[in-house]
Amino acid sequence: MADDRITGSQADRQRGFAPVPALQPFYDELDLLNIEEYAAKEKKLLRKIDLRLMPLLFLMIVMNYLDRNALANARIQGIEKSIHLHGDQFNTAISVLFAGYIALQIPSNMIITRVRPSLYLPSCMIIWGLVSGMTSVVHDFKGLVIVRFFLGFVEAPYFPGALFLLSSWYTRKELALRTSILYAGSLLSGGFGGLVGAGVQYGLDGRRGIPSWRWLFIIEAAITIFIAIIALVVLPDFPHTTKFLSGEEKAMATRRLETHSRHSDAERGPLFSGTKMALLDYKVWLLALIVITKTSAGAVTSFVPTLVATLGYNNVTSLLLVAPPYVFATIVALAVSYSSDKRGERCYHIVVPIFFGMVGFVVAASTLNFTARYISLFLMLAGVYGSYNVALAWISSTLPRPIEKRAAAIALVNTVGNFAQIYSPYLYQSTAGPRYLNAMIANTCFCVCCAGITIMLRFCLVNANKALASIEAENANDLSAEKAAVEEIIDISSPGGIVALAPGFRYAL
Repeated sequence: MADDRITGSQADRQRGFAPVPALQPFYDELDLLNIEEYAAKEKKLLRKIDLRLMPLLFLMIVMNYLDRNALANARIQGIEKSIHLHGDQFNTAISVLFAGYIALQIPSNMIITRVRPSLYLPSCMIIWGLVSGMTSVVHDFKGLVIVRFFLGFVEAPYFPGALFLLSSWYTRKELALRTSILYAGSLLSGGFGGLVGAGVQYGLDGRRGIPSWRWLFIIEAAITIFIAIIALVVLPDFPHTTKFLSGEEKAMATRRLETHSRHSDAERGPLFSGTKMALLDYKVWLLALIVITKTSAGAVTSFVPTLVATLGYNNVTSLLLVAPPYVFATIVALAVSYSSDKRGERCYHIVVPIFFGMVGFVVAASTLNFTARYISLFLMLAGVYGSYNVALAWISSTLPRPIEKRAAAIALVNTVGNFAQIYSPYLYQSTAGPRYLNAMIANTCFCVCCAGITIMLRFCLVNANKALASIEAENANDLSAEKAAVEEIIDISSPGGIVALAPGFRYAL
């Protein structure tokens, strides 16, 4: 019966779906399925995509953050004394990585729309593994700064590239949880890095005349390169070009993106026009402000081992104590993202956790009591990073098309966000310890600003949704149903006033 059909050529036109020509026979086969058959096949497809994509991206981001944050653990292991750092030189070494990191964000995410992500991202990973390993041979501040700058430069493509790849495979309702699983890798890397550092400190310090901090960079670099080689073989490209899906699965993968998220990565437009669209869209800048206030407060992650060391334990114990707050933050992040996807809500899933992060900074600024300060680390990390992935998922669901704009917006938001990592390390000057009062006060203010901007964006998107509904109703009255289905809808909030948003599209709130 017609009512049982989940899709069809007429339904596709009503949704504004433009099929990939080579997959047309498979779209026709899908048209013959009823709702239950289609749902079963889609569930199987999603599981197949998850197994192929998520474990590898997770491991890659663990190493991405492990390599960049290894310096924080190396500080406890004596790198400052070993290479004669003094004053704010350690803070400079933390900061300079992000100068290189920022430089390549937007160009890289433009490149990834024109190349094979399965080759591009792992190749970058091999290079950053080699550069990170070179930290083990530096002997002075100059050498450390040079290595850190280039490490940031070659690490830059991965995170925005991974976000873009996720948005090319998953619908809006699936993105927050998958983004959370991805970002959980960055959080766990903080705890895992402490455990690795403790193991290296305990078992390898002084072996072959090499101090433990040098062993740390050698071991982590070797693991990074090994995982990158696996990724070259396993990581997929886009749904319509990948080889691990059958023709029917490719058709379903492209159709579900179009019908649920209103975009298809088979579509291509002018490369630089997407960048211009992203730069001129106010929504991109509000999202960027949300992320930069989060990352400003979140810069505490580069100093968590230092803060734990102020609790008065030895090096091995301090490194072990780093892990629990990160594990807790990971659990919170997954729970918040699951709730966000299930409810289809973004704003309050950012505002509520950030409030608890603010409480953590206030507690850390108010006392030197061991229990209170250690608990404050749990609140800080869970509050700031527990909803960070929701903000990232909000980018793709707010800016679904064209593909070039989405890629540029992801990179632009991540670039602006990481400017915070250049100046924020200087809030944690060694002379300010153990309380780091200025940093904690500043981080509290960042949390308040983040909540305010998030609510402002929600207000703007509510108004934009009302405008879209009004214009769609006018088009439906003036045009035939079929013509109205493929007509571009005017979006007054976008530069130039026109974007290809299919009927029924609404911004996630």
